[in-house]
Amino acid sequence: MPRRYDPERRRRIIDAAIRVAGRDGLAGLSHRSVAVEADVPLGSTTYHFATLDDLLVAALCQTNEGFAGVLGASGVLRDTDGDLATGLARVLGQWLGGDRPGVELEYELYLAALRRPALRPVAAQWTEETAERLAERVDPVTARALLALMDGICLQVLLTGGSYDEECAREALARLIP
Repeated sequence: MPRRYDPERRRRIIDAAIRVAGRDGLAGLSHRSVAVEADVPLGSTTYHFATLDDLLVAALCQTNEGFAGVLGASGVLRDTDGDLATGLARVLGQWLGGDRPGVELEYELYLAALRRPALRPVAAQWTEETAERLAERVDPVTARALLALMDGICLQVLLTGGSYDEECAREALARLIP
């Protein structure tokens, strides 16, 4: 039987892994559960991703695009005349108010790097790239502080199930910006 050419299979497997992890948590993620979700043979998942960590790395890379996309689309970093604190607070509100399960999964994968060393370079790369983007408007130390504060705000909202207070976030962010 000839091998079927399927150039999108790898991407479908990653998408399926994200759906499984979003629905069942990382504990519910396995090559088998992803194969079922992607409607591909089990061998396809292990062909493209030899280990579960390989699959998680690919999923984290893809989910990291979520916040970066919202930040980029906002134009807040290009608007040098605009109020950066107001813009960043608005971006956080848009991100948290958008695809909530996607945001939760992005943080779950990001925090999984604590126990899964294979994820650490991806988490570190996201942190570096986001800090560099923020450093287009502020000095590098302030950029790191802003990123840490935004992470903290997001984690508090996600972990407590509370609502996002854009004005409170704006005020906190403004305190860090010279």
